[in-house]
Order: sequence, then C-alpha cells, then structure tokens
Amino acid sequence: MQRDLVAGIDSSTQSCTIVLRRLDDGVVVAQARKPHPQTTPPRSEQAPEAWWQALVSAFGELTTYLPRIAGISVGGQGHGLVMLGADALPLRDAKLWNDTEAALDASLLRRKLSLKEWAQRTGSVPAPALTISKLAWTERMFPGLVSQARRIMLPSDYLLYRLSGRAATERGVSSGTGYFNPFTNKWDYSLADLAVPGIDWERVLPELIGSSDASGQVQRIEGLEALEGAVIGAGSGDNMTAALGMGVRKGDVVISFGTSGTLYGRTEVGIKDVSGSINGYADATDAFLPMITTLNSAKVTDAFRRILRASTDEFDTMALGAEPGSGGLVLVPYLDGERTPDLPNATGVLAGIRSDIEPGQIARAAVEGVICGLLEGGDLLAAEGLETDGRLIVTGGASRSRAYRQILADLTGKQIWTCNLPEAAAAGAAVQAAAAVGGRHTSQVAEQWEPRYEVVAEPRDVDVGRMEEVRGAYRAALPLAKWRKDNDRHDAAPTA
Repeated sequence: MQRDLVAGIDSSTQSCTIVLRRLDDGVVVAQARKPHPQTTPPRSEQAPEAWWQALVSAFGELTTYLPRIAGISVGGQGHGLVMLGADALPLRDAKLWNDTEAALDASLLRRKLSLKEWAQRTGSVPAPALTISKLAWTERMFPGLVSQARRIMLPSDYLLYRLSGRAATERGVSSGTGYFNPFTNKWDYSLADLAVPGIDWERVLPELIGSSDASGQVQRIEGLEALEGAVIGAGSGDNMTAALGMGVRKGDVVISFGTSGTLYGRTEVGIKDVSGSINGYADATDAFLPMITTLNSAKVTDAFRRILRASTDEFDTMALGAEPGSGGLVLVPYLDGERTPDLPNATGVLAGIRSDIEPGQIARAAVEGVICGLLEGGDLLAAEGLETDGRLIVTGGASRSRAYRQILADLTGKQIWTCNLPEAAAAGAAVQAAAAVGGRHTSQVAEQWEPRYEVVAEPRDVDVGRMEEVRGAYRAALPLAKWRKDNDRHDAAPTA
C-alpha cells in the first residue's frame, strides 16, 4: 500500500491528539484524541507511560490508515522532566511545565549566575517551569536519583524514543530546558551541572539534530506493527509545531488561549530578556520564537462559567452584554499561581466588588483579566524589538469564544484572525514529519501548507476608546510587591 500520509502528534498536558495529513498537499484526512490524567498545580506530574498509552490508543482509532503513514513527528508539552533508568523505565513520574514546586530551586539557580548571563546563554532566566529547576528540585528532594538516570529527556523526546529507540531532540523544544543555548544550538553542560553536579551530561542528554531532520524509523511495536519503517521527525515543542501548522510569518503575533496562555511571534534574531518575563525560545525553522507564557488562561473562564452555572454561549453573551471595564470590577487571574510574572504562590484577586454587581460584569472581568495579563507580556515583547505589524492570530480552545475574540479586538484596536486548522500543534507536527520524509526544510512545507485565514472580529470604535482605561485598571489591581515578597520568603516546608 502506498505511504501517502504523515501523522502529527500533539502530546499536551490534557491529551494526545493525532492528525493525519496527505503528504502531497497537507489536506487533513483524519484525527483522533485520547485524554491524559488531569493535573493541578502546585504539584503537576504525569506518568510518561500514560502518554504512551494515549498515543497507542489514539492510533488504534486510525487503524485503517496506519499502513499509509510515511512519517510521524511529535509536538510535546515543553519543560517536562523525564528520567529513565538502566531498564529504560521512568525513575519517577514526570514533573510538568506547570508544576510550581521548584520555585525555591529556581531562585537558588538565579543566585548562582547573574540574570544577564542566564539570558545570554539560554534566552531565559530560571523559573519553576524550566527543566533545569525541576532537576534541582529532584536532587534536593530525592538525593542521588538523578545520578541513576541513564537518559534525561523531554516529553516529546520520550515518545519519539519509544517509537524509534533513538534518543534525539532538536533546538525548539530543548530551548525550554535552561541548559541549552539556542544561539549556538548546543547543550550547555556547565549550566546543567549547577542544578545537579557530577552527572555525565553528554551521555544522558539526547543527541541534538536539526528540526527538519529525520531521527530514525518506527521500530516494530506491538499493536502498531503497520507503522514499522515509517520515518520519524525530530519533534519539537507544541508551540513550535503550532507555529509551523499555522504558517506564522514575521510580524504576526499569536495568542493561544488554552489552559495556559501564550503570546509569541517569529523573529530572525533571538531575544535575551534579563527580567525573565520573556523566554527567548528557538523555533523549528532555524529562527526564534520569543514567548510570554501565563499559567492561567481558559481555565479561568472555565472556573467562572462553573461559578455562574453558565454554558459557553451563555457566558459569552453575558460578557459581551457588559460594558468595557466591567463596572469597575477587575480580575487579576492568578488562580493557580503565575508563571509570568514569576509568582508561583500567588492567588487570584477580584477587585472593585460592589453590592450592585451583575453576573455579566463578573464574566467580562474574567475575560478582560486573562487578556490584559497576556497583553502586558505583549508590550514587553514589542519593547524588546519583536515586530508586530502583521496579523493578530488567535488559537487554542477558547479562541473560538465570541467574548475572547471581540474583547481582544477592542483591547488592541486590531482585527482578529484565525485559521481553519483547529489542531494546530498536531497539524504542525505533521509539517515536520513531511519535511523529514521528503528531505525538505520545515519552513518550505509550512509555507506550502499554510492554512486559510479569516477575520473573526473587528474592533468596535466605541470600545477601543476605553482600552487604556481597562488596561490601566488592571495594572492598578496588581499587588505585585506583596506577592513578590511572599514568593521570595520560601517559608513553606517542601514536601517530597
């Protein structure tokens, strides 16, 4: 049977999604999804075996297509720490990107080098999310466990390793570790040694390959025999593959409203932000993808929909029926701690409550709070030189919300664009798989397979005029000084 399809996998915090696309033109022909175990910070961990079982189960729903699959690649959740022992089994559950228990360890790492040097060497400053902080946490809580690891890798690396038997990775996903230099495209072993000294890092870390390269072929796997021999791509982070899937151009700004929120753009020159607010990631096209990431996005409005006992459509109607500024109600949406700014112990604040409060004002304040938090990060990116004169693109589950689309347009004064590619991270991993199969560059395939875009919201002049009022009220509600003081005390007793 002709192998005329490629499979893109998005292994996220919530689920494993597989998208099959035609190799010749990128048309999506099928997809499947299986859930991952739920997690909630501050401790957010998953068993790597659960990712593998979800992947195998999702492929099981696509059985008739498997013999046609020529290539596979994975876009995975970033930062997660996977440690395999001599038997190739995980030494413990993987600590995920949104786990905040390594706040103390990140703080200690920041004291070992200047923030400028961290930014110059990795594009990022250690925070609880980064893998390097999780390594330090593991050594502190389980002394000697890291030294037992024969392989240390990221979630996407682990799945590709299970598929091919080869431990390999690429620059995009590795740029979120805190011990990879995205400007030289090399591991920085001396940084990893600051987290856990004495490890043979050259031996335990995956081999670095190009983002467009093939890392091997699928080995014979029980239940997936029909995939044997398919080419395996290099894999990357889910935001990096999403950028491939959406065909993001220089000047475009992408906001992802998922469980977490991200705001990013593509640039040829890497950003080195000493404040630590911006992660100067590499992308999967040999360029860069500087990014702001927040812990609290769509899950904030999910929580308030539950409180208001409203459906998604009812919630949107309530939010859009309220005036900009929500009658003085402001939500600082740090419900589960926050990553940007680095406040892992913070909680949400609902300010300006009056006795005449209406449900619609609560709904709108929740949406405005999430968006304002991301736009603060967008201002930082623009100040660091990110070009923002292209499209403002929304993606992620909540990007289909009428309220998110319209309020974002009103708070930015820009048209809001979206594409006909609902599973962008998985679809972008398929782009990477096609590049590996055909010996092409990822950027060439991404351009050829660029999805169709449309404008889904226009700014309303009457509301745009109140943009600064709304954003100013949000800034005024940020009690950052107190939270930072609380965060730096680290007086909570750590637990294993």
